[in-house]
Amino acid sequence: MRINVGILLMAAGAILAFAVRDGSGPVDLTVVGIVIMLGGAAGLWFSYRVANQREQEEITLIKPGIEEQYDTTPHEYVIEEQIDVTPVEYQPGHSPEQA
Repeated sequence: MRINVGILLMAAGAILAFAVRDGSGPVDLTVVGIVIMLGGAAGLWFSYRVANQREQEEITLIKPGIEEQYDTTPHEYVIEEQIDVTPVEYQPGHSPEQA
């Protein structure tokens, strides 16, 4: 049952339950309309649950090859030399005229 059928059943049930006033037969149309509306609501709920089922699989957003390029885990080896990250203009022996 799709969403359209559920909405159609709810509308038809509402018409029977609230708009039609016929008490001459052995069937109470208000009760029939409410039952049809409940069937439409159940159909809407069921179609929503079926349409939004999620697989228990892991979703891969980034391809593994690309993810390896941007790996940020620290390396196992230790750098023996210190790296000087001081800007050139603040290093000793630099004068403004050299720039």
